[in-house]
Order: sequence, then C-alpha cells, then structure tokens
Amino acid sequence: MISLGRDDEKRDGLTGDARTAELSHRLDAVRRRIEAAVAAAGRTDPPRLIVVTKFHPADDVRRLAALGVTDVGESRDQEAAAKSAGLPDVGVRWHFIGQLQSNKAKSVVKYAASVQSIDRLQVVDALAKAVAREQDATGRSDLDCFIQVGLDDDAGAHRGGASPSDIGVLADRIESAPGLQLSGLMAVAPLGADPEAAFEKLAGISEALRATYPAATRISAGMSQDLEAAVKFGATHLRIGSDILGSRPAVG
Repeated sequence: MISLGRDDEKRDGLTGDARTAELSHRLDAVRRRIEAAVAAAGRTDPPRLIVVTKFHPADDVRRLAALGVTDVGESRDQEAAAKSAGLPDVGVRWHFIGQLQSNKAKSVVKYAASVQSIDRLQVVDALAKAVAREQDATGRSDLDCFIQVGLDDDAGAHRGGASPSDIGVLADRIESAPGLQLSGLMAVAPLGADPEAAFEKLAGISEALRATYPAATRISAGMSQDLEAAVKFGATHLRIGSDILGSRPAVG
C-alpha cells in the first residue's frame, strides 16, 4: 500500500511540473501542424501520432499519457523493455520503430503493439515464433507488422529498409504467419532528398501492395521535419520526436 501511495504522489507531482507544461506546449504546436496539414491535403482522416521517446526518461512517457498521447515509439529494445515494464499503469501502445535484430524478437513481442521496421525474412520468422510463444503464454493480440521500405536509390545504404522489389516476398511471409498482421509500410525520407517526392513514391508502393493485400492500408511516414509532406501523400501514422520532446538528454 505504501508503494502505491508513492506512485500516486509521483503522478500528481509530474502532471503539474514545468516539464509537463513544456511538453504540453510542444504537443499542442505539433497537433496544430497536423491539423493544418490534414486540412491542406483535403483529408478527413487525421493520422495517428506516435511520439518517439527514445533517450528520454520514462517519466516523460507518463507525462505525455496524461496529456492524451496514446502511442509511443521506441527504437532500442533494451530501453523500450525497461520503460514499458516500469509503466504498467500507463495505458499507451508501444511501437518498435528501430532496426530489429532477430534475437530481440522474443523481448519485443512482450510489449510492442506493432513492429514498424521489418526489412528481412529472418525478422519475420523470428517474430512469428516469438508471437506464437507469447500468445500461448499470455494471450497477447496479433502483432501489427509494417514493412520498412528503403526510398534511397541504393535502398538500405542510408536510412534503412528493404528494396521495393523485396516487398512482395516479405508481405507473403508475414501474411502466412499466424499471429502476424500485415498493416502496411514504413519509410524514412532519404537524407537531403525532397520529402514530397519520397513520400509520393511511397504512396505508389503502398498502392501496389494494396492491390494484392487490400487490408495493408497503413503508411507510417513523416517525422518532425517533414510531417506535412507525409500527410499530403497519405500517411496514416506520424513518428514525431524532437519537436515534442526537445533535444535528447545528454548521456553521461
């Protein structure tokens, strides 16, 4: 009972502190940008906001949840596993968005609602095995799977992702695996490139994927610097970090 009281005290203290006020101000600004981008694109379906909290403390996730954030993204399993385990009372969906090593699949499926960075068959197979084991043990829901597609001319050399020519094989493997759901595609605009051109290309790849897999409608694209371009070309999920959380804390 004492520990629960301290947790309640901590929650109350966090929601009224200066950091919460800062996050609220930043979050409101990003939400306004999203609303304006949706209106400019003539859309009626606003994208889901995933706040990327890597390198920021678990207390920031608690603050964001109190401000209405429902989705959080992490790119390192060790950090994500620790945060999710330490915040069992915070009702957010965790999304794994970083490059995934096959040997981390067992850990990731314990907390992640989605993995948005699938780029190799080995990762699909590892996730399928891990989800089957976790569903037997805990009854977790199916895992939403996004194929990360490289939009560089030399795909995979800079921002990561599978070559567009490999998407069909990956999609087939995901769809055939019990416990995995093919949600759609994820991509990062190439460094130094026009994000509109990159996301227009992504929209075309998504359209081709949906011709075979009509349910794979989701597009995870757009970060702090290019969310407007992503919204214009149909992003259903945005991954925003620095514009909401600020600079990453110094590691020391």
